[in-house]
Amino acid sequence: MYFAHIGGRLATGLRDVTTDLGALDGTGWWAVVVTYEGKVTCARFDEVRPAPLPPAAGPWPASLDWTSSLDRQGYEDGVRRVREYIGQGEVYQVNLCRVLTAELRGEADPLVLAGRLARGNPGKHSATVQVPGMTVVSASPELYLSRSGNVVESKPIKGTAVTPDRLLEKDHAENIMIVDLVRNDLGRVAEVGSVTVPALCAVEAYGNLVHMESTVRARLAEGCGWPELFAASFPPGSVTGAPKSSALRIVNELEPEPRGPYCGAVGWVDADAREAALAVGIRTFWIERDLIRFGSGAGITWGSDPEGEWRETELKASRLIALASGRA
Repeated sequence: MYFAHIGGRLATGLRDVTTDLGALDGTGWWAVVVTYEGKVTCARFDEVRPAPLPPAAGPWPASLDWTSSLDRQGYEDGVRRVREYIGQGEVYQVNLCRVLTAELRGEADPLVLAGRLARGNPGKHSATVQVPGMTVVSASPELYLSRSGNVVESKPIKGTAVTPDRLLEKDHAENIMIVDLVRNDLGRVAEVGSVTVPALCAVEAYGNLVHMESTVRARLAEGCGWPELFAASFPPGSVTGAPKSSALRIVNELEPEPRGPYCGAVGWVDADAREAALAVGIRTFWIERDLIRFGSGAGITWGSDPEGEWRETELKASRLIALASGRA
């Protein structure tokens, strides 16, 4: 069965699937997944209603064995390389990520995983999407873009710790850098003078972690729709780096595997109501044939410690990987 459960709504009755972001300016209710590399999947559903997450009807593997695209040495070497680029003046910050992969043996109902995350690590922007060729289960805490009419908001997160007192000065500096980047991105498609920052470096609790979150708001200029909005702001600034163009090049050099939906966008668009909420695809699993993948990363600055950044990727992944693997 093809369906989407996002934002407390259950969508069924798949009508069509398109790769055209312009369709989101048309009619209907859409589930949207855009990979970090820019592959677009927009699925329009005929029946959408408020509903809890459906119960699972199938099995899930009793255990999962994970491998990482970058081992500890490889990741720490990557952090050192980013610091070299920073020292050369090519970039200020880069989000360096690794992808964890496990084999799914036998059938795997994604609603089992979605239920585990809902109970054990709920996300403000949780989503489960199953459409032709794609299955995504996300517990994302981070808003990439919301839309209400012509008003758009982004809430970048930089800075993650177990408790507020463990957030670092580095986290604060990172957050401000990314806020400036997002302001610049949205400014490309916003009415002049409409870009504001209603909240800067607010500390928010999400499950077993705290994050530093800011809010950037803008009003879209006349003639700008979803294609223009994505062209200006994608991939999200919090999972790329600053300046974005340099960060994208360095990410492509240092990361050995594509990120897929991780660090992309996952969410919904109600084209009729001109409302939307798209999350950054963090805390996100995706299934490709008989493989399940999950990404974890950290923002690297001049002040980064390679061992500390590796530990941050472990911290971000540990609880969700345990839940997916059937561990408490």
